[in-house]
Amino acid sequence: MDAQLSCFSHEAPSQVPLGEDPVLGTLIQEVEKEFSTMVIRARMAIRKRAQSIHPELQPLGYKVLSILVREHAQHQVVLAEELEVDKATMSRTIKQLECQGLVDRVSDPADGRAMLVSITESARAGFAASGSRSRSMLRERLSTWEPVEIKRFSELLARLNVSDVLRHEG
Repeated sequence: MDAQLSCFSHEAPSQVPLGEDPVLGTLIQEVEKEFSTMVIRARMAIRKRAQSIHPELQPLGYKVLSILVREHAQHQVVLAEELEVDKATMSRTIKQLECQGLVDRVSDPADGRAMLVSITESARAGFAASGSRSRSMLRERLSTWEPVEIKRFSELLARLNVSDVLRHEG
């Protein structure tokens, strides 16, 4: 994600590329500025949510927990691949999470040599509580919008997400 969004910054607007419609270029620069603001706030929100689960929980650990909430028990290698980190980084992260009481590791019944990582019940409860607070904040922010605006916003985000997936697949 960071590599994809690294082009967004709070620097002074760059010149519109030669041959590009100046109006379109200015509009796209405004979108880049707003994306940059959103990404910075999202990172801050992840850090805050992580700390609400455990005071020493790092953002990568939070992302691991988010996968385990959705996907249940996983192999470390699968977690590393999904989060695009190397195996050593994932191993250290899982050890930290285990020491913090946020994950458990057990032998995979299908392959006794492999370990499955799962989220603990206390971490699951903390994750759910932090998610509930985030959803409440989003509902509060959007409560002044008209339903048609919320629907259009959702459609535009979906369109942007689909175009990103198609770009990566093609």
